[in-house]
Amino acid sequence: MKTNKEPKIQDVMTTDDHLTVSFDDGRIVSLPLKWYPRLHRAKPQQRRHWELIGRGYGVHWPDVDEDLSAEGLLKGSPAREYLRSLERTKNEKRREAIAA
Repeated sequence: MKTNKEPKIQDVMTTDDHLTVSFDDGRIVSLPLKWYPRLHRAKPQQRRHWELIGRGYGVHWPDVDEDLSAEGLLKGSPAREYLRSLERTKNEKRREAIAA
């Protein structure tokens, strides 16, 4: 009988540049910290203060009010805030090119 168990987060570690997440199925995912602006702006002490939510299907940083899902992390999905900032930068460059 095949089970469709989704991997759960076991551990989280951050450096100044990366967010690294370990899952209960053995996978380890390391993503650029800049993809998660709230975490990127947070102090190391704030990034170390995390808690699992939803029995490991997500992680929460209460000091910076950031929540990330195991599913999104496994897909390598950046935070929406980061994607919006990329779009703003792209639009600004487009306006500058038109004005030049």
